[in-house]
Amino acid sequence: MVDTQEFHSNPALQVTDMAYRKVRAGHGSLRVRDLENEELHTASLELEWDMEKELEEPGLDRFQLECVEHQPVSSSSGGTMDPDLEPIQPSVSPHGRFERLQEDPNYVTRFSRTVPKGQRRNWTCVAKYLLAGVCVFAAGLLIGRYTFSRVQMKVEPIADTDVLEKIVQGITAEKIQALQRDFDSLSDLNEESKVKYIAQRWKEIGLKDVQVTKHMALLSHPGPVLSTIVDKSGNQCYLPSGARCEKQFTTISEAFAFAAYSAVGNIVAEVVDVQYGSPEDLRLVQASTNVTNKIALLKLGGAPLLYKLSLLVELGFAGCLLYVDPCDGSFGYKTFGVTLNPGGNLPFPKGPKVVGRDNLYNLTSLLVQPISASLAKTLLSASAMGQGRPCVPMAMPSTSARKIINLTIENQVSFKAVHNVMGYLKGKTNPDRYVLVGSRHGSWYEGALADWGNGSAVMTQIIAFMMAQTRVGWRPDRTIVFCSWGGTSLGNIGSYEWGKENALVLQSRAVAYVSLHSPVTNSGSLQATASPSLLQLAGEIQKKHSVSCSRGAGCSVSSVSSLQTPGDAHFFSNQLGVPTVEFTYSEVPKTERALFVSEAFFPPESSLGETLDPAFKLHETIAKITTEAILRLATDPVLPFCPLDVALDVQNKLKDETLRGPDLLNVAASLRENSTFFQSEVMRPANDPKERDPAHIRMLNDVLRDLEKSFLIPTPPAGFYRNILYCLSRQTPRFSILKDALEVSWHNSISHSQNLVYSAISSAQKLVQSGLDLFENENDNLE
Repeated sequence: MVDTQEFHSNPALQVTDMAYRKVRAGHGSLRVRDLENEELHTASLELEWDMEKELEEPGLDRFQLECVEHQPVSSSSGGTMDPDLEPIQPSVSPHGRFERLQEDPNYVTRFSRTVPKGQRRNWTCVAKYLLAGVCVFAAGLLIGRYTFSRVQMKVEPIADTDVLEKIVQGITAEKIQALQRDFDSLSDLNEESKVKYIAQRWKEIGLKDVQVTKHMALLSHPGPVLSTIVDKSGNQCYLPSGARCEKQFTTISEAFAFAAYSAVGNIVAEVVDVQYGSPEDLRLVQASTNVTNKIALLKLGGAPLLYKLSLLVELGFAGCLLYVDPCDGSFGYKTFGVTLNPGGNLPFPKGPKVVGRDNLYNLTSLLVQPISASLAKTLLSASAMGQGRPCVPMAMPSTSARKIINLTIENQVSFKAVHNVMGYLKGKTNPDRYVLVGSRHGSWYEGALADWGNGSAVMTQIIAFMMAQTRVGWRPDRTIVFCSWGGTSLGNIGSYEWGKENALVLQSRAVAYVSLHSPVTNSGSLQATASPSLLQLAGEIQKKHSVSCSRGAGCSVSSVSSLQTPGDAHFFSNQLGVPTVEFTYSEVPKTERALFVSEAFFPPESSLGETLDPAFKLHETIAKITTEAILRLATDPVLPFCPLDVALDVQNKLKDETLRGPDLLNVAASLRENSTFFQSEVMRPANDPKERDPAHIRMLNDVLRDLEKSFLIPTPPAGFYRNILYCLSRQTPRFSILKDALEVSWHNSISHSQNLVYSAISSAQKLVQSGLDLFENENDNLE
């Protein structure tokens, strides 16, 4: 919220406020002549209204009440009229005063047949019959017109608040559960069959414009045999799960415990404990060890995986074993998979259908293999660690000798098609503005372990009830694009390829992305991840729909943050600067180190219905919260973005920044000052129904839409977002590129990183200022 006391005490804002009031006064005087003409027109309308009163009969009251239920009522004195309704037809009064006269079936028969006595004539018999025929014909036309009008009355647009209420009431846990059962039954089918089913399902529930897109991509998958780790000291062979290689049967989770797009082959080298692989951890290792061609034993978490792997490559490591410390989560003893694809299809030349085991198609020179915590304990000679209260973090004891292992990676790659399903619900007043809603139809594990059905079920339920409202006349103001993405787990391939093909359109038309990537992953607490400009909206909706926790002390308070997170929202927030929001039920990380553990794909122990949400109430809550976010973004006249939150977030990131300088602080202060005024009531007359001006609203929304684009930088470090508003930590928010410049001296220089941050803030400040200038110029032109 805007600090009004600060606003009125700020002289710069007062001057701008006075300028605005002067402009508004000039604009008001310009309207005097128009108002005089309107008064003449209103007088004629009131005369006709008086005639209508004289023609009223008690029998019409019942019909009038029926009309009120189907269309909004407004008055010239104080009624609220929705500016986004379809254009009023010439036959209907802007004030709704003449519907009853026009639609009364008895109006013609009662009052058009009476002929003044002075005009009566002696007609011949033929003339009488002819007149009677004409009257009957006219009566038939009017009755038909009345009947058609009655049909049309049933599809009058209804208020958006009513739509939200109806949709939220219609969404139930039972319906979502039934949909998920349907989607779970498809898990053994290939992607093309699943896509056809989803597209057909969307068409059946009312979406008329449904398209399937196809993209050829290079996909990484496990090889014909599992990767192995051989301890040379005892010549003992282990699978990534920690089981012995002699094991007869392989589970699905063991088969998919691999790093997609890793280098392949084998290497014999010493294992070096690098902990979380932070710059400080690596400096300590380098001080005592020559790491060239060694194998790093790396904990997942603390920072993006791709960032940490890039540091290992730069230091000369040849391989990397990934694991999760049990102190960072209960899933540490499971095997898991990861992808090394930063996003989209890889820029490799197309080859044969199956490329096979070839390092030409890999994204790193490192041989990377995820392993379980139990195998990591064996390699570290630290069997007593990773447990206890408090939990003792895993680390190689100083007295232990480093093990030498033979690491063999057996991954393969092949070219295959990736499909997306796109469904369009066209907007009525701003069809060229898009609100994208995305889920996925694939997962790392297939078959019984597939986890994509819950997101698809929630989105299909939302689509079904929105389409039900369109059948009674409602449409969103902006176009809603429903997206079911393919290739998500291997690097958001479907969303990236579709986004790149439509980038020019999306840059000017996409206003927001709402994610249903993983609605329920844990019953812990309700979490929201949102762009800074959508933090306020996410918090308001989350608070409104908060439910009482019945699981005792294990429940925690809901939270909203702007952290980097995996999922298909990545392309839109990271490449286009489109504001994004996602609501999930998930486990709260035990430590800050555990934030990026979500990059790993862990196999679920059983279905969601059995363990996480047996009554599907959590899914119902996510569906209702997400629905409100979609409708607010698609129907609010002014986009529900908060530029002041962006400005405050920038200042918060600089608060404890050691690299901040006076230039950064000054431009951040200017951004806050302009954002405060831009978000004030003075700049938001569009919230007043009497002052809604389409051109003004469009100008406001364009500035709000483009604000986060100012914070895109060209070449961030590996794993970091181009959108520098997203951070890596909840407790100590700061610009990630400044942190990298300070800790990794061989990356961008400090001055270069400072210039990038300064340019981003300055660009945002100029954008907001241009919005203020346009607003003033628009009103100056009206004088």
